Amino acid sequence: MKARHYALAAALLAGSIGAGTATMRLAHGQPAGTKGGADEGKRVFMRANCMGCHKWHGGGGGGYGGDALSLRNTQLDQEQIVETVSCGRPGTGMPHFTRDAYDQNDRCFGLTKKDLGDNVPPEPQIFLRPNEIEAVANYVVTHLKGKGEPTLPECLDFFGEGSRVCNVLKMNEESGGGAQAPSPSGQGHGG
Repeated sequence: MKARHYALAAALLAGSIGAGTATMRLAHGQPAGTKGGADEGKRVFMRANCMGCHKWHGGGGGGYGGDALSLRNTQLDQEQIVETVSCGRPGTGMPHFTRDAYDQNDRCFGLTKKDLGDNVPPEPQIFLRPNEIEAVANYVVTHLKGKGEPTLPECLDFFGEGSRVCNVLKMNEESGGGAQAPSPSGQGHGG
């Protein structure tokens, strides 16, 4: 049994997390659902500072948190997103948002901190409850996954009127430069 877990850890470290993770036990022992509305999911996305790495629009890329994957282009389903948020991604900068995720070998991929050594995902600034993890996963699936380039209406929906980020996006669109979505510097609402 341990050999299977080590093989899984090797696959995760190689960055091949994908369809096979759907059969693994979720960190909080509950199947992913659609609990939590879009507003709650967006609130968690902001409070947990997902936008620090994935940007407000979910496009990822370089940032002060690292080179995050695009949530707009993800192939993960909602259950896999719940698992990734809960357990992080070993060997990367993606933190685990479940408290004590790797303290017991039945929470995340059947692995512990000892099993992963230096490849334990980092701890976040804040931990999330299972319903918050489900809400943010639902937000990713319903508002980010499969979307094209970020648009001004998406920016206004995220930040509201008067945001510097949206004003820059609007100027880029008006000048014919396309919808190159700027990222706010630091945390917050892009004031």
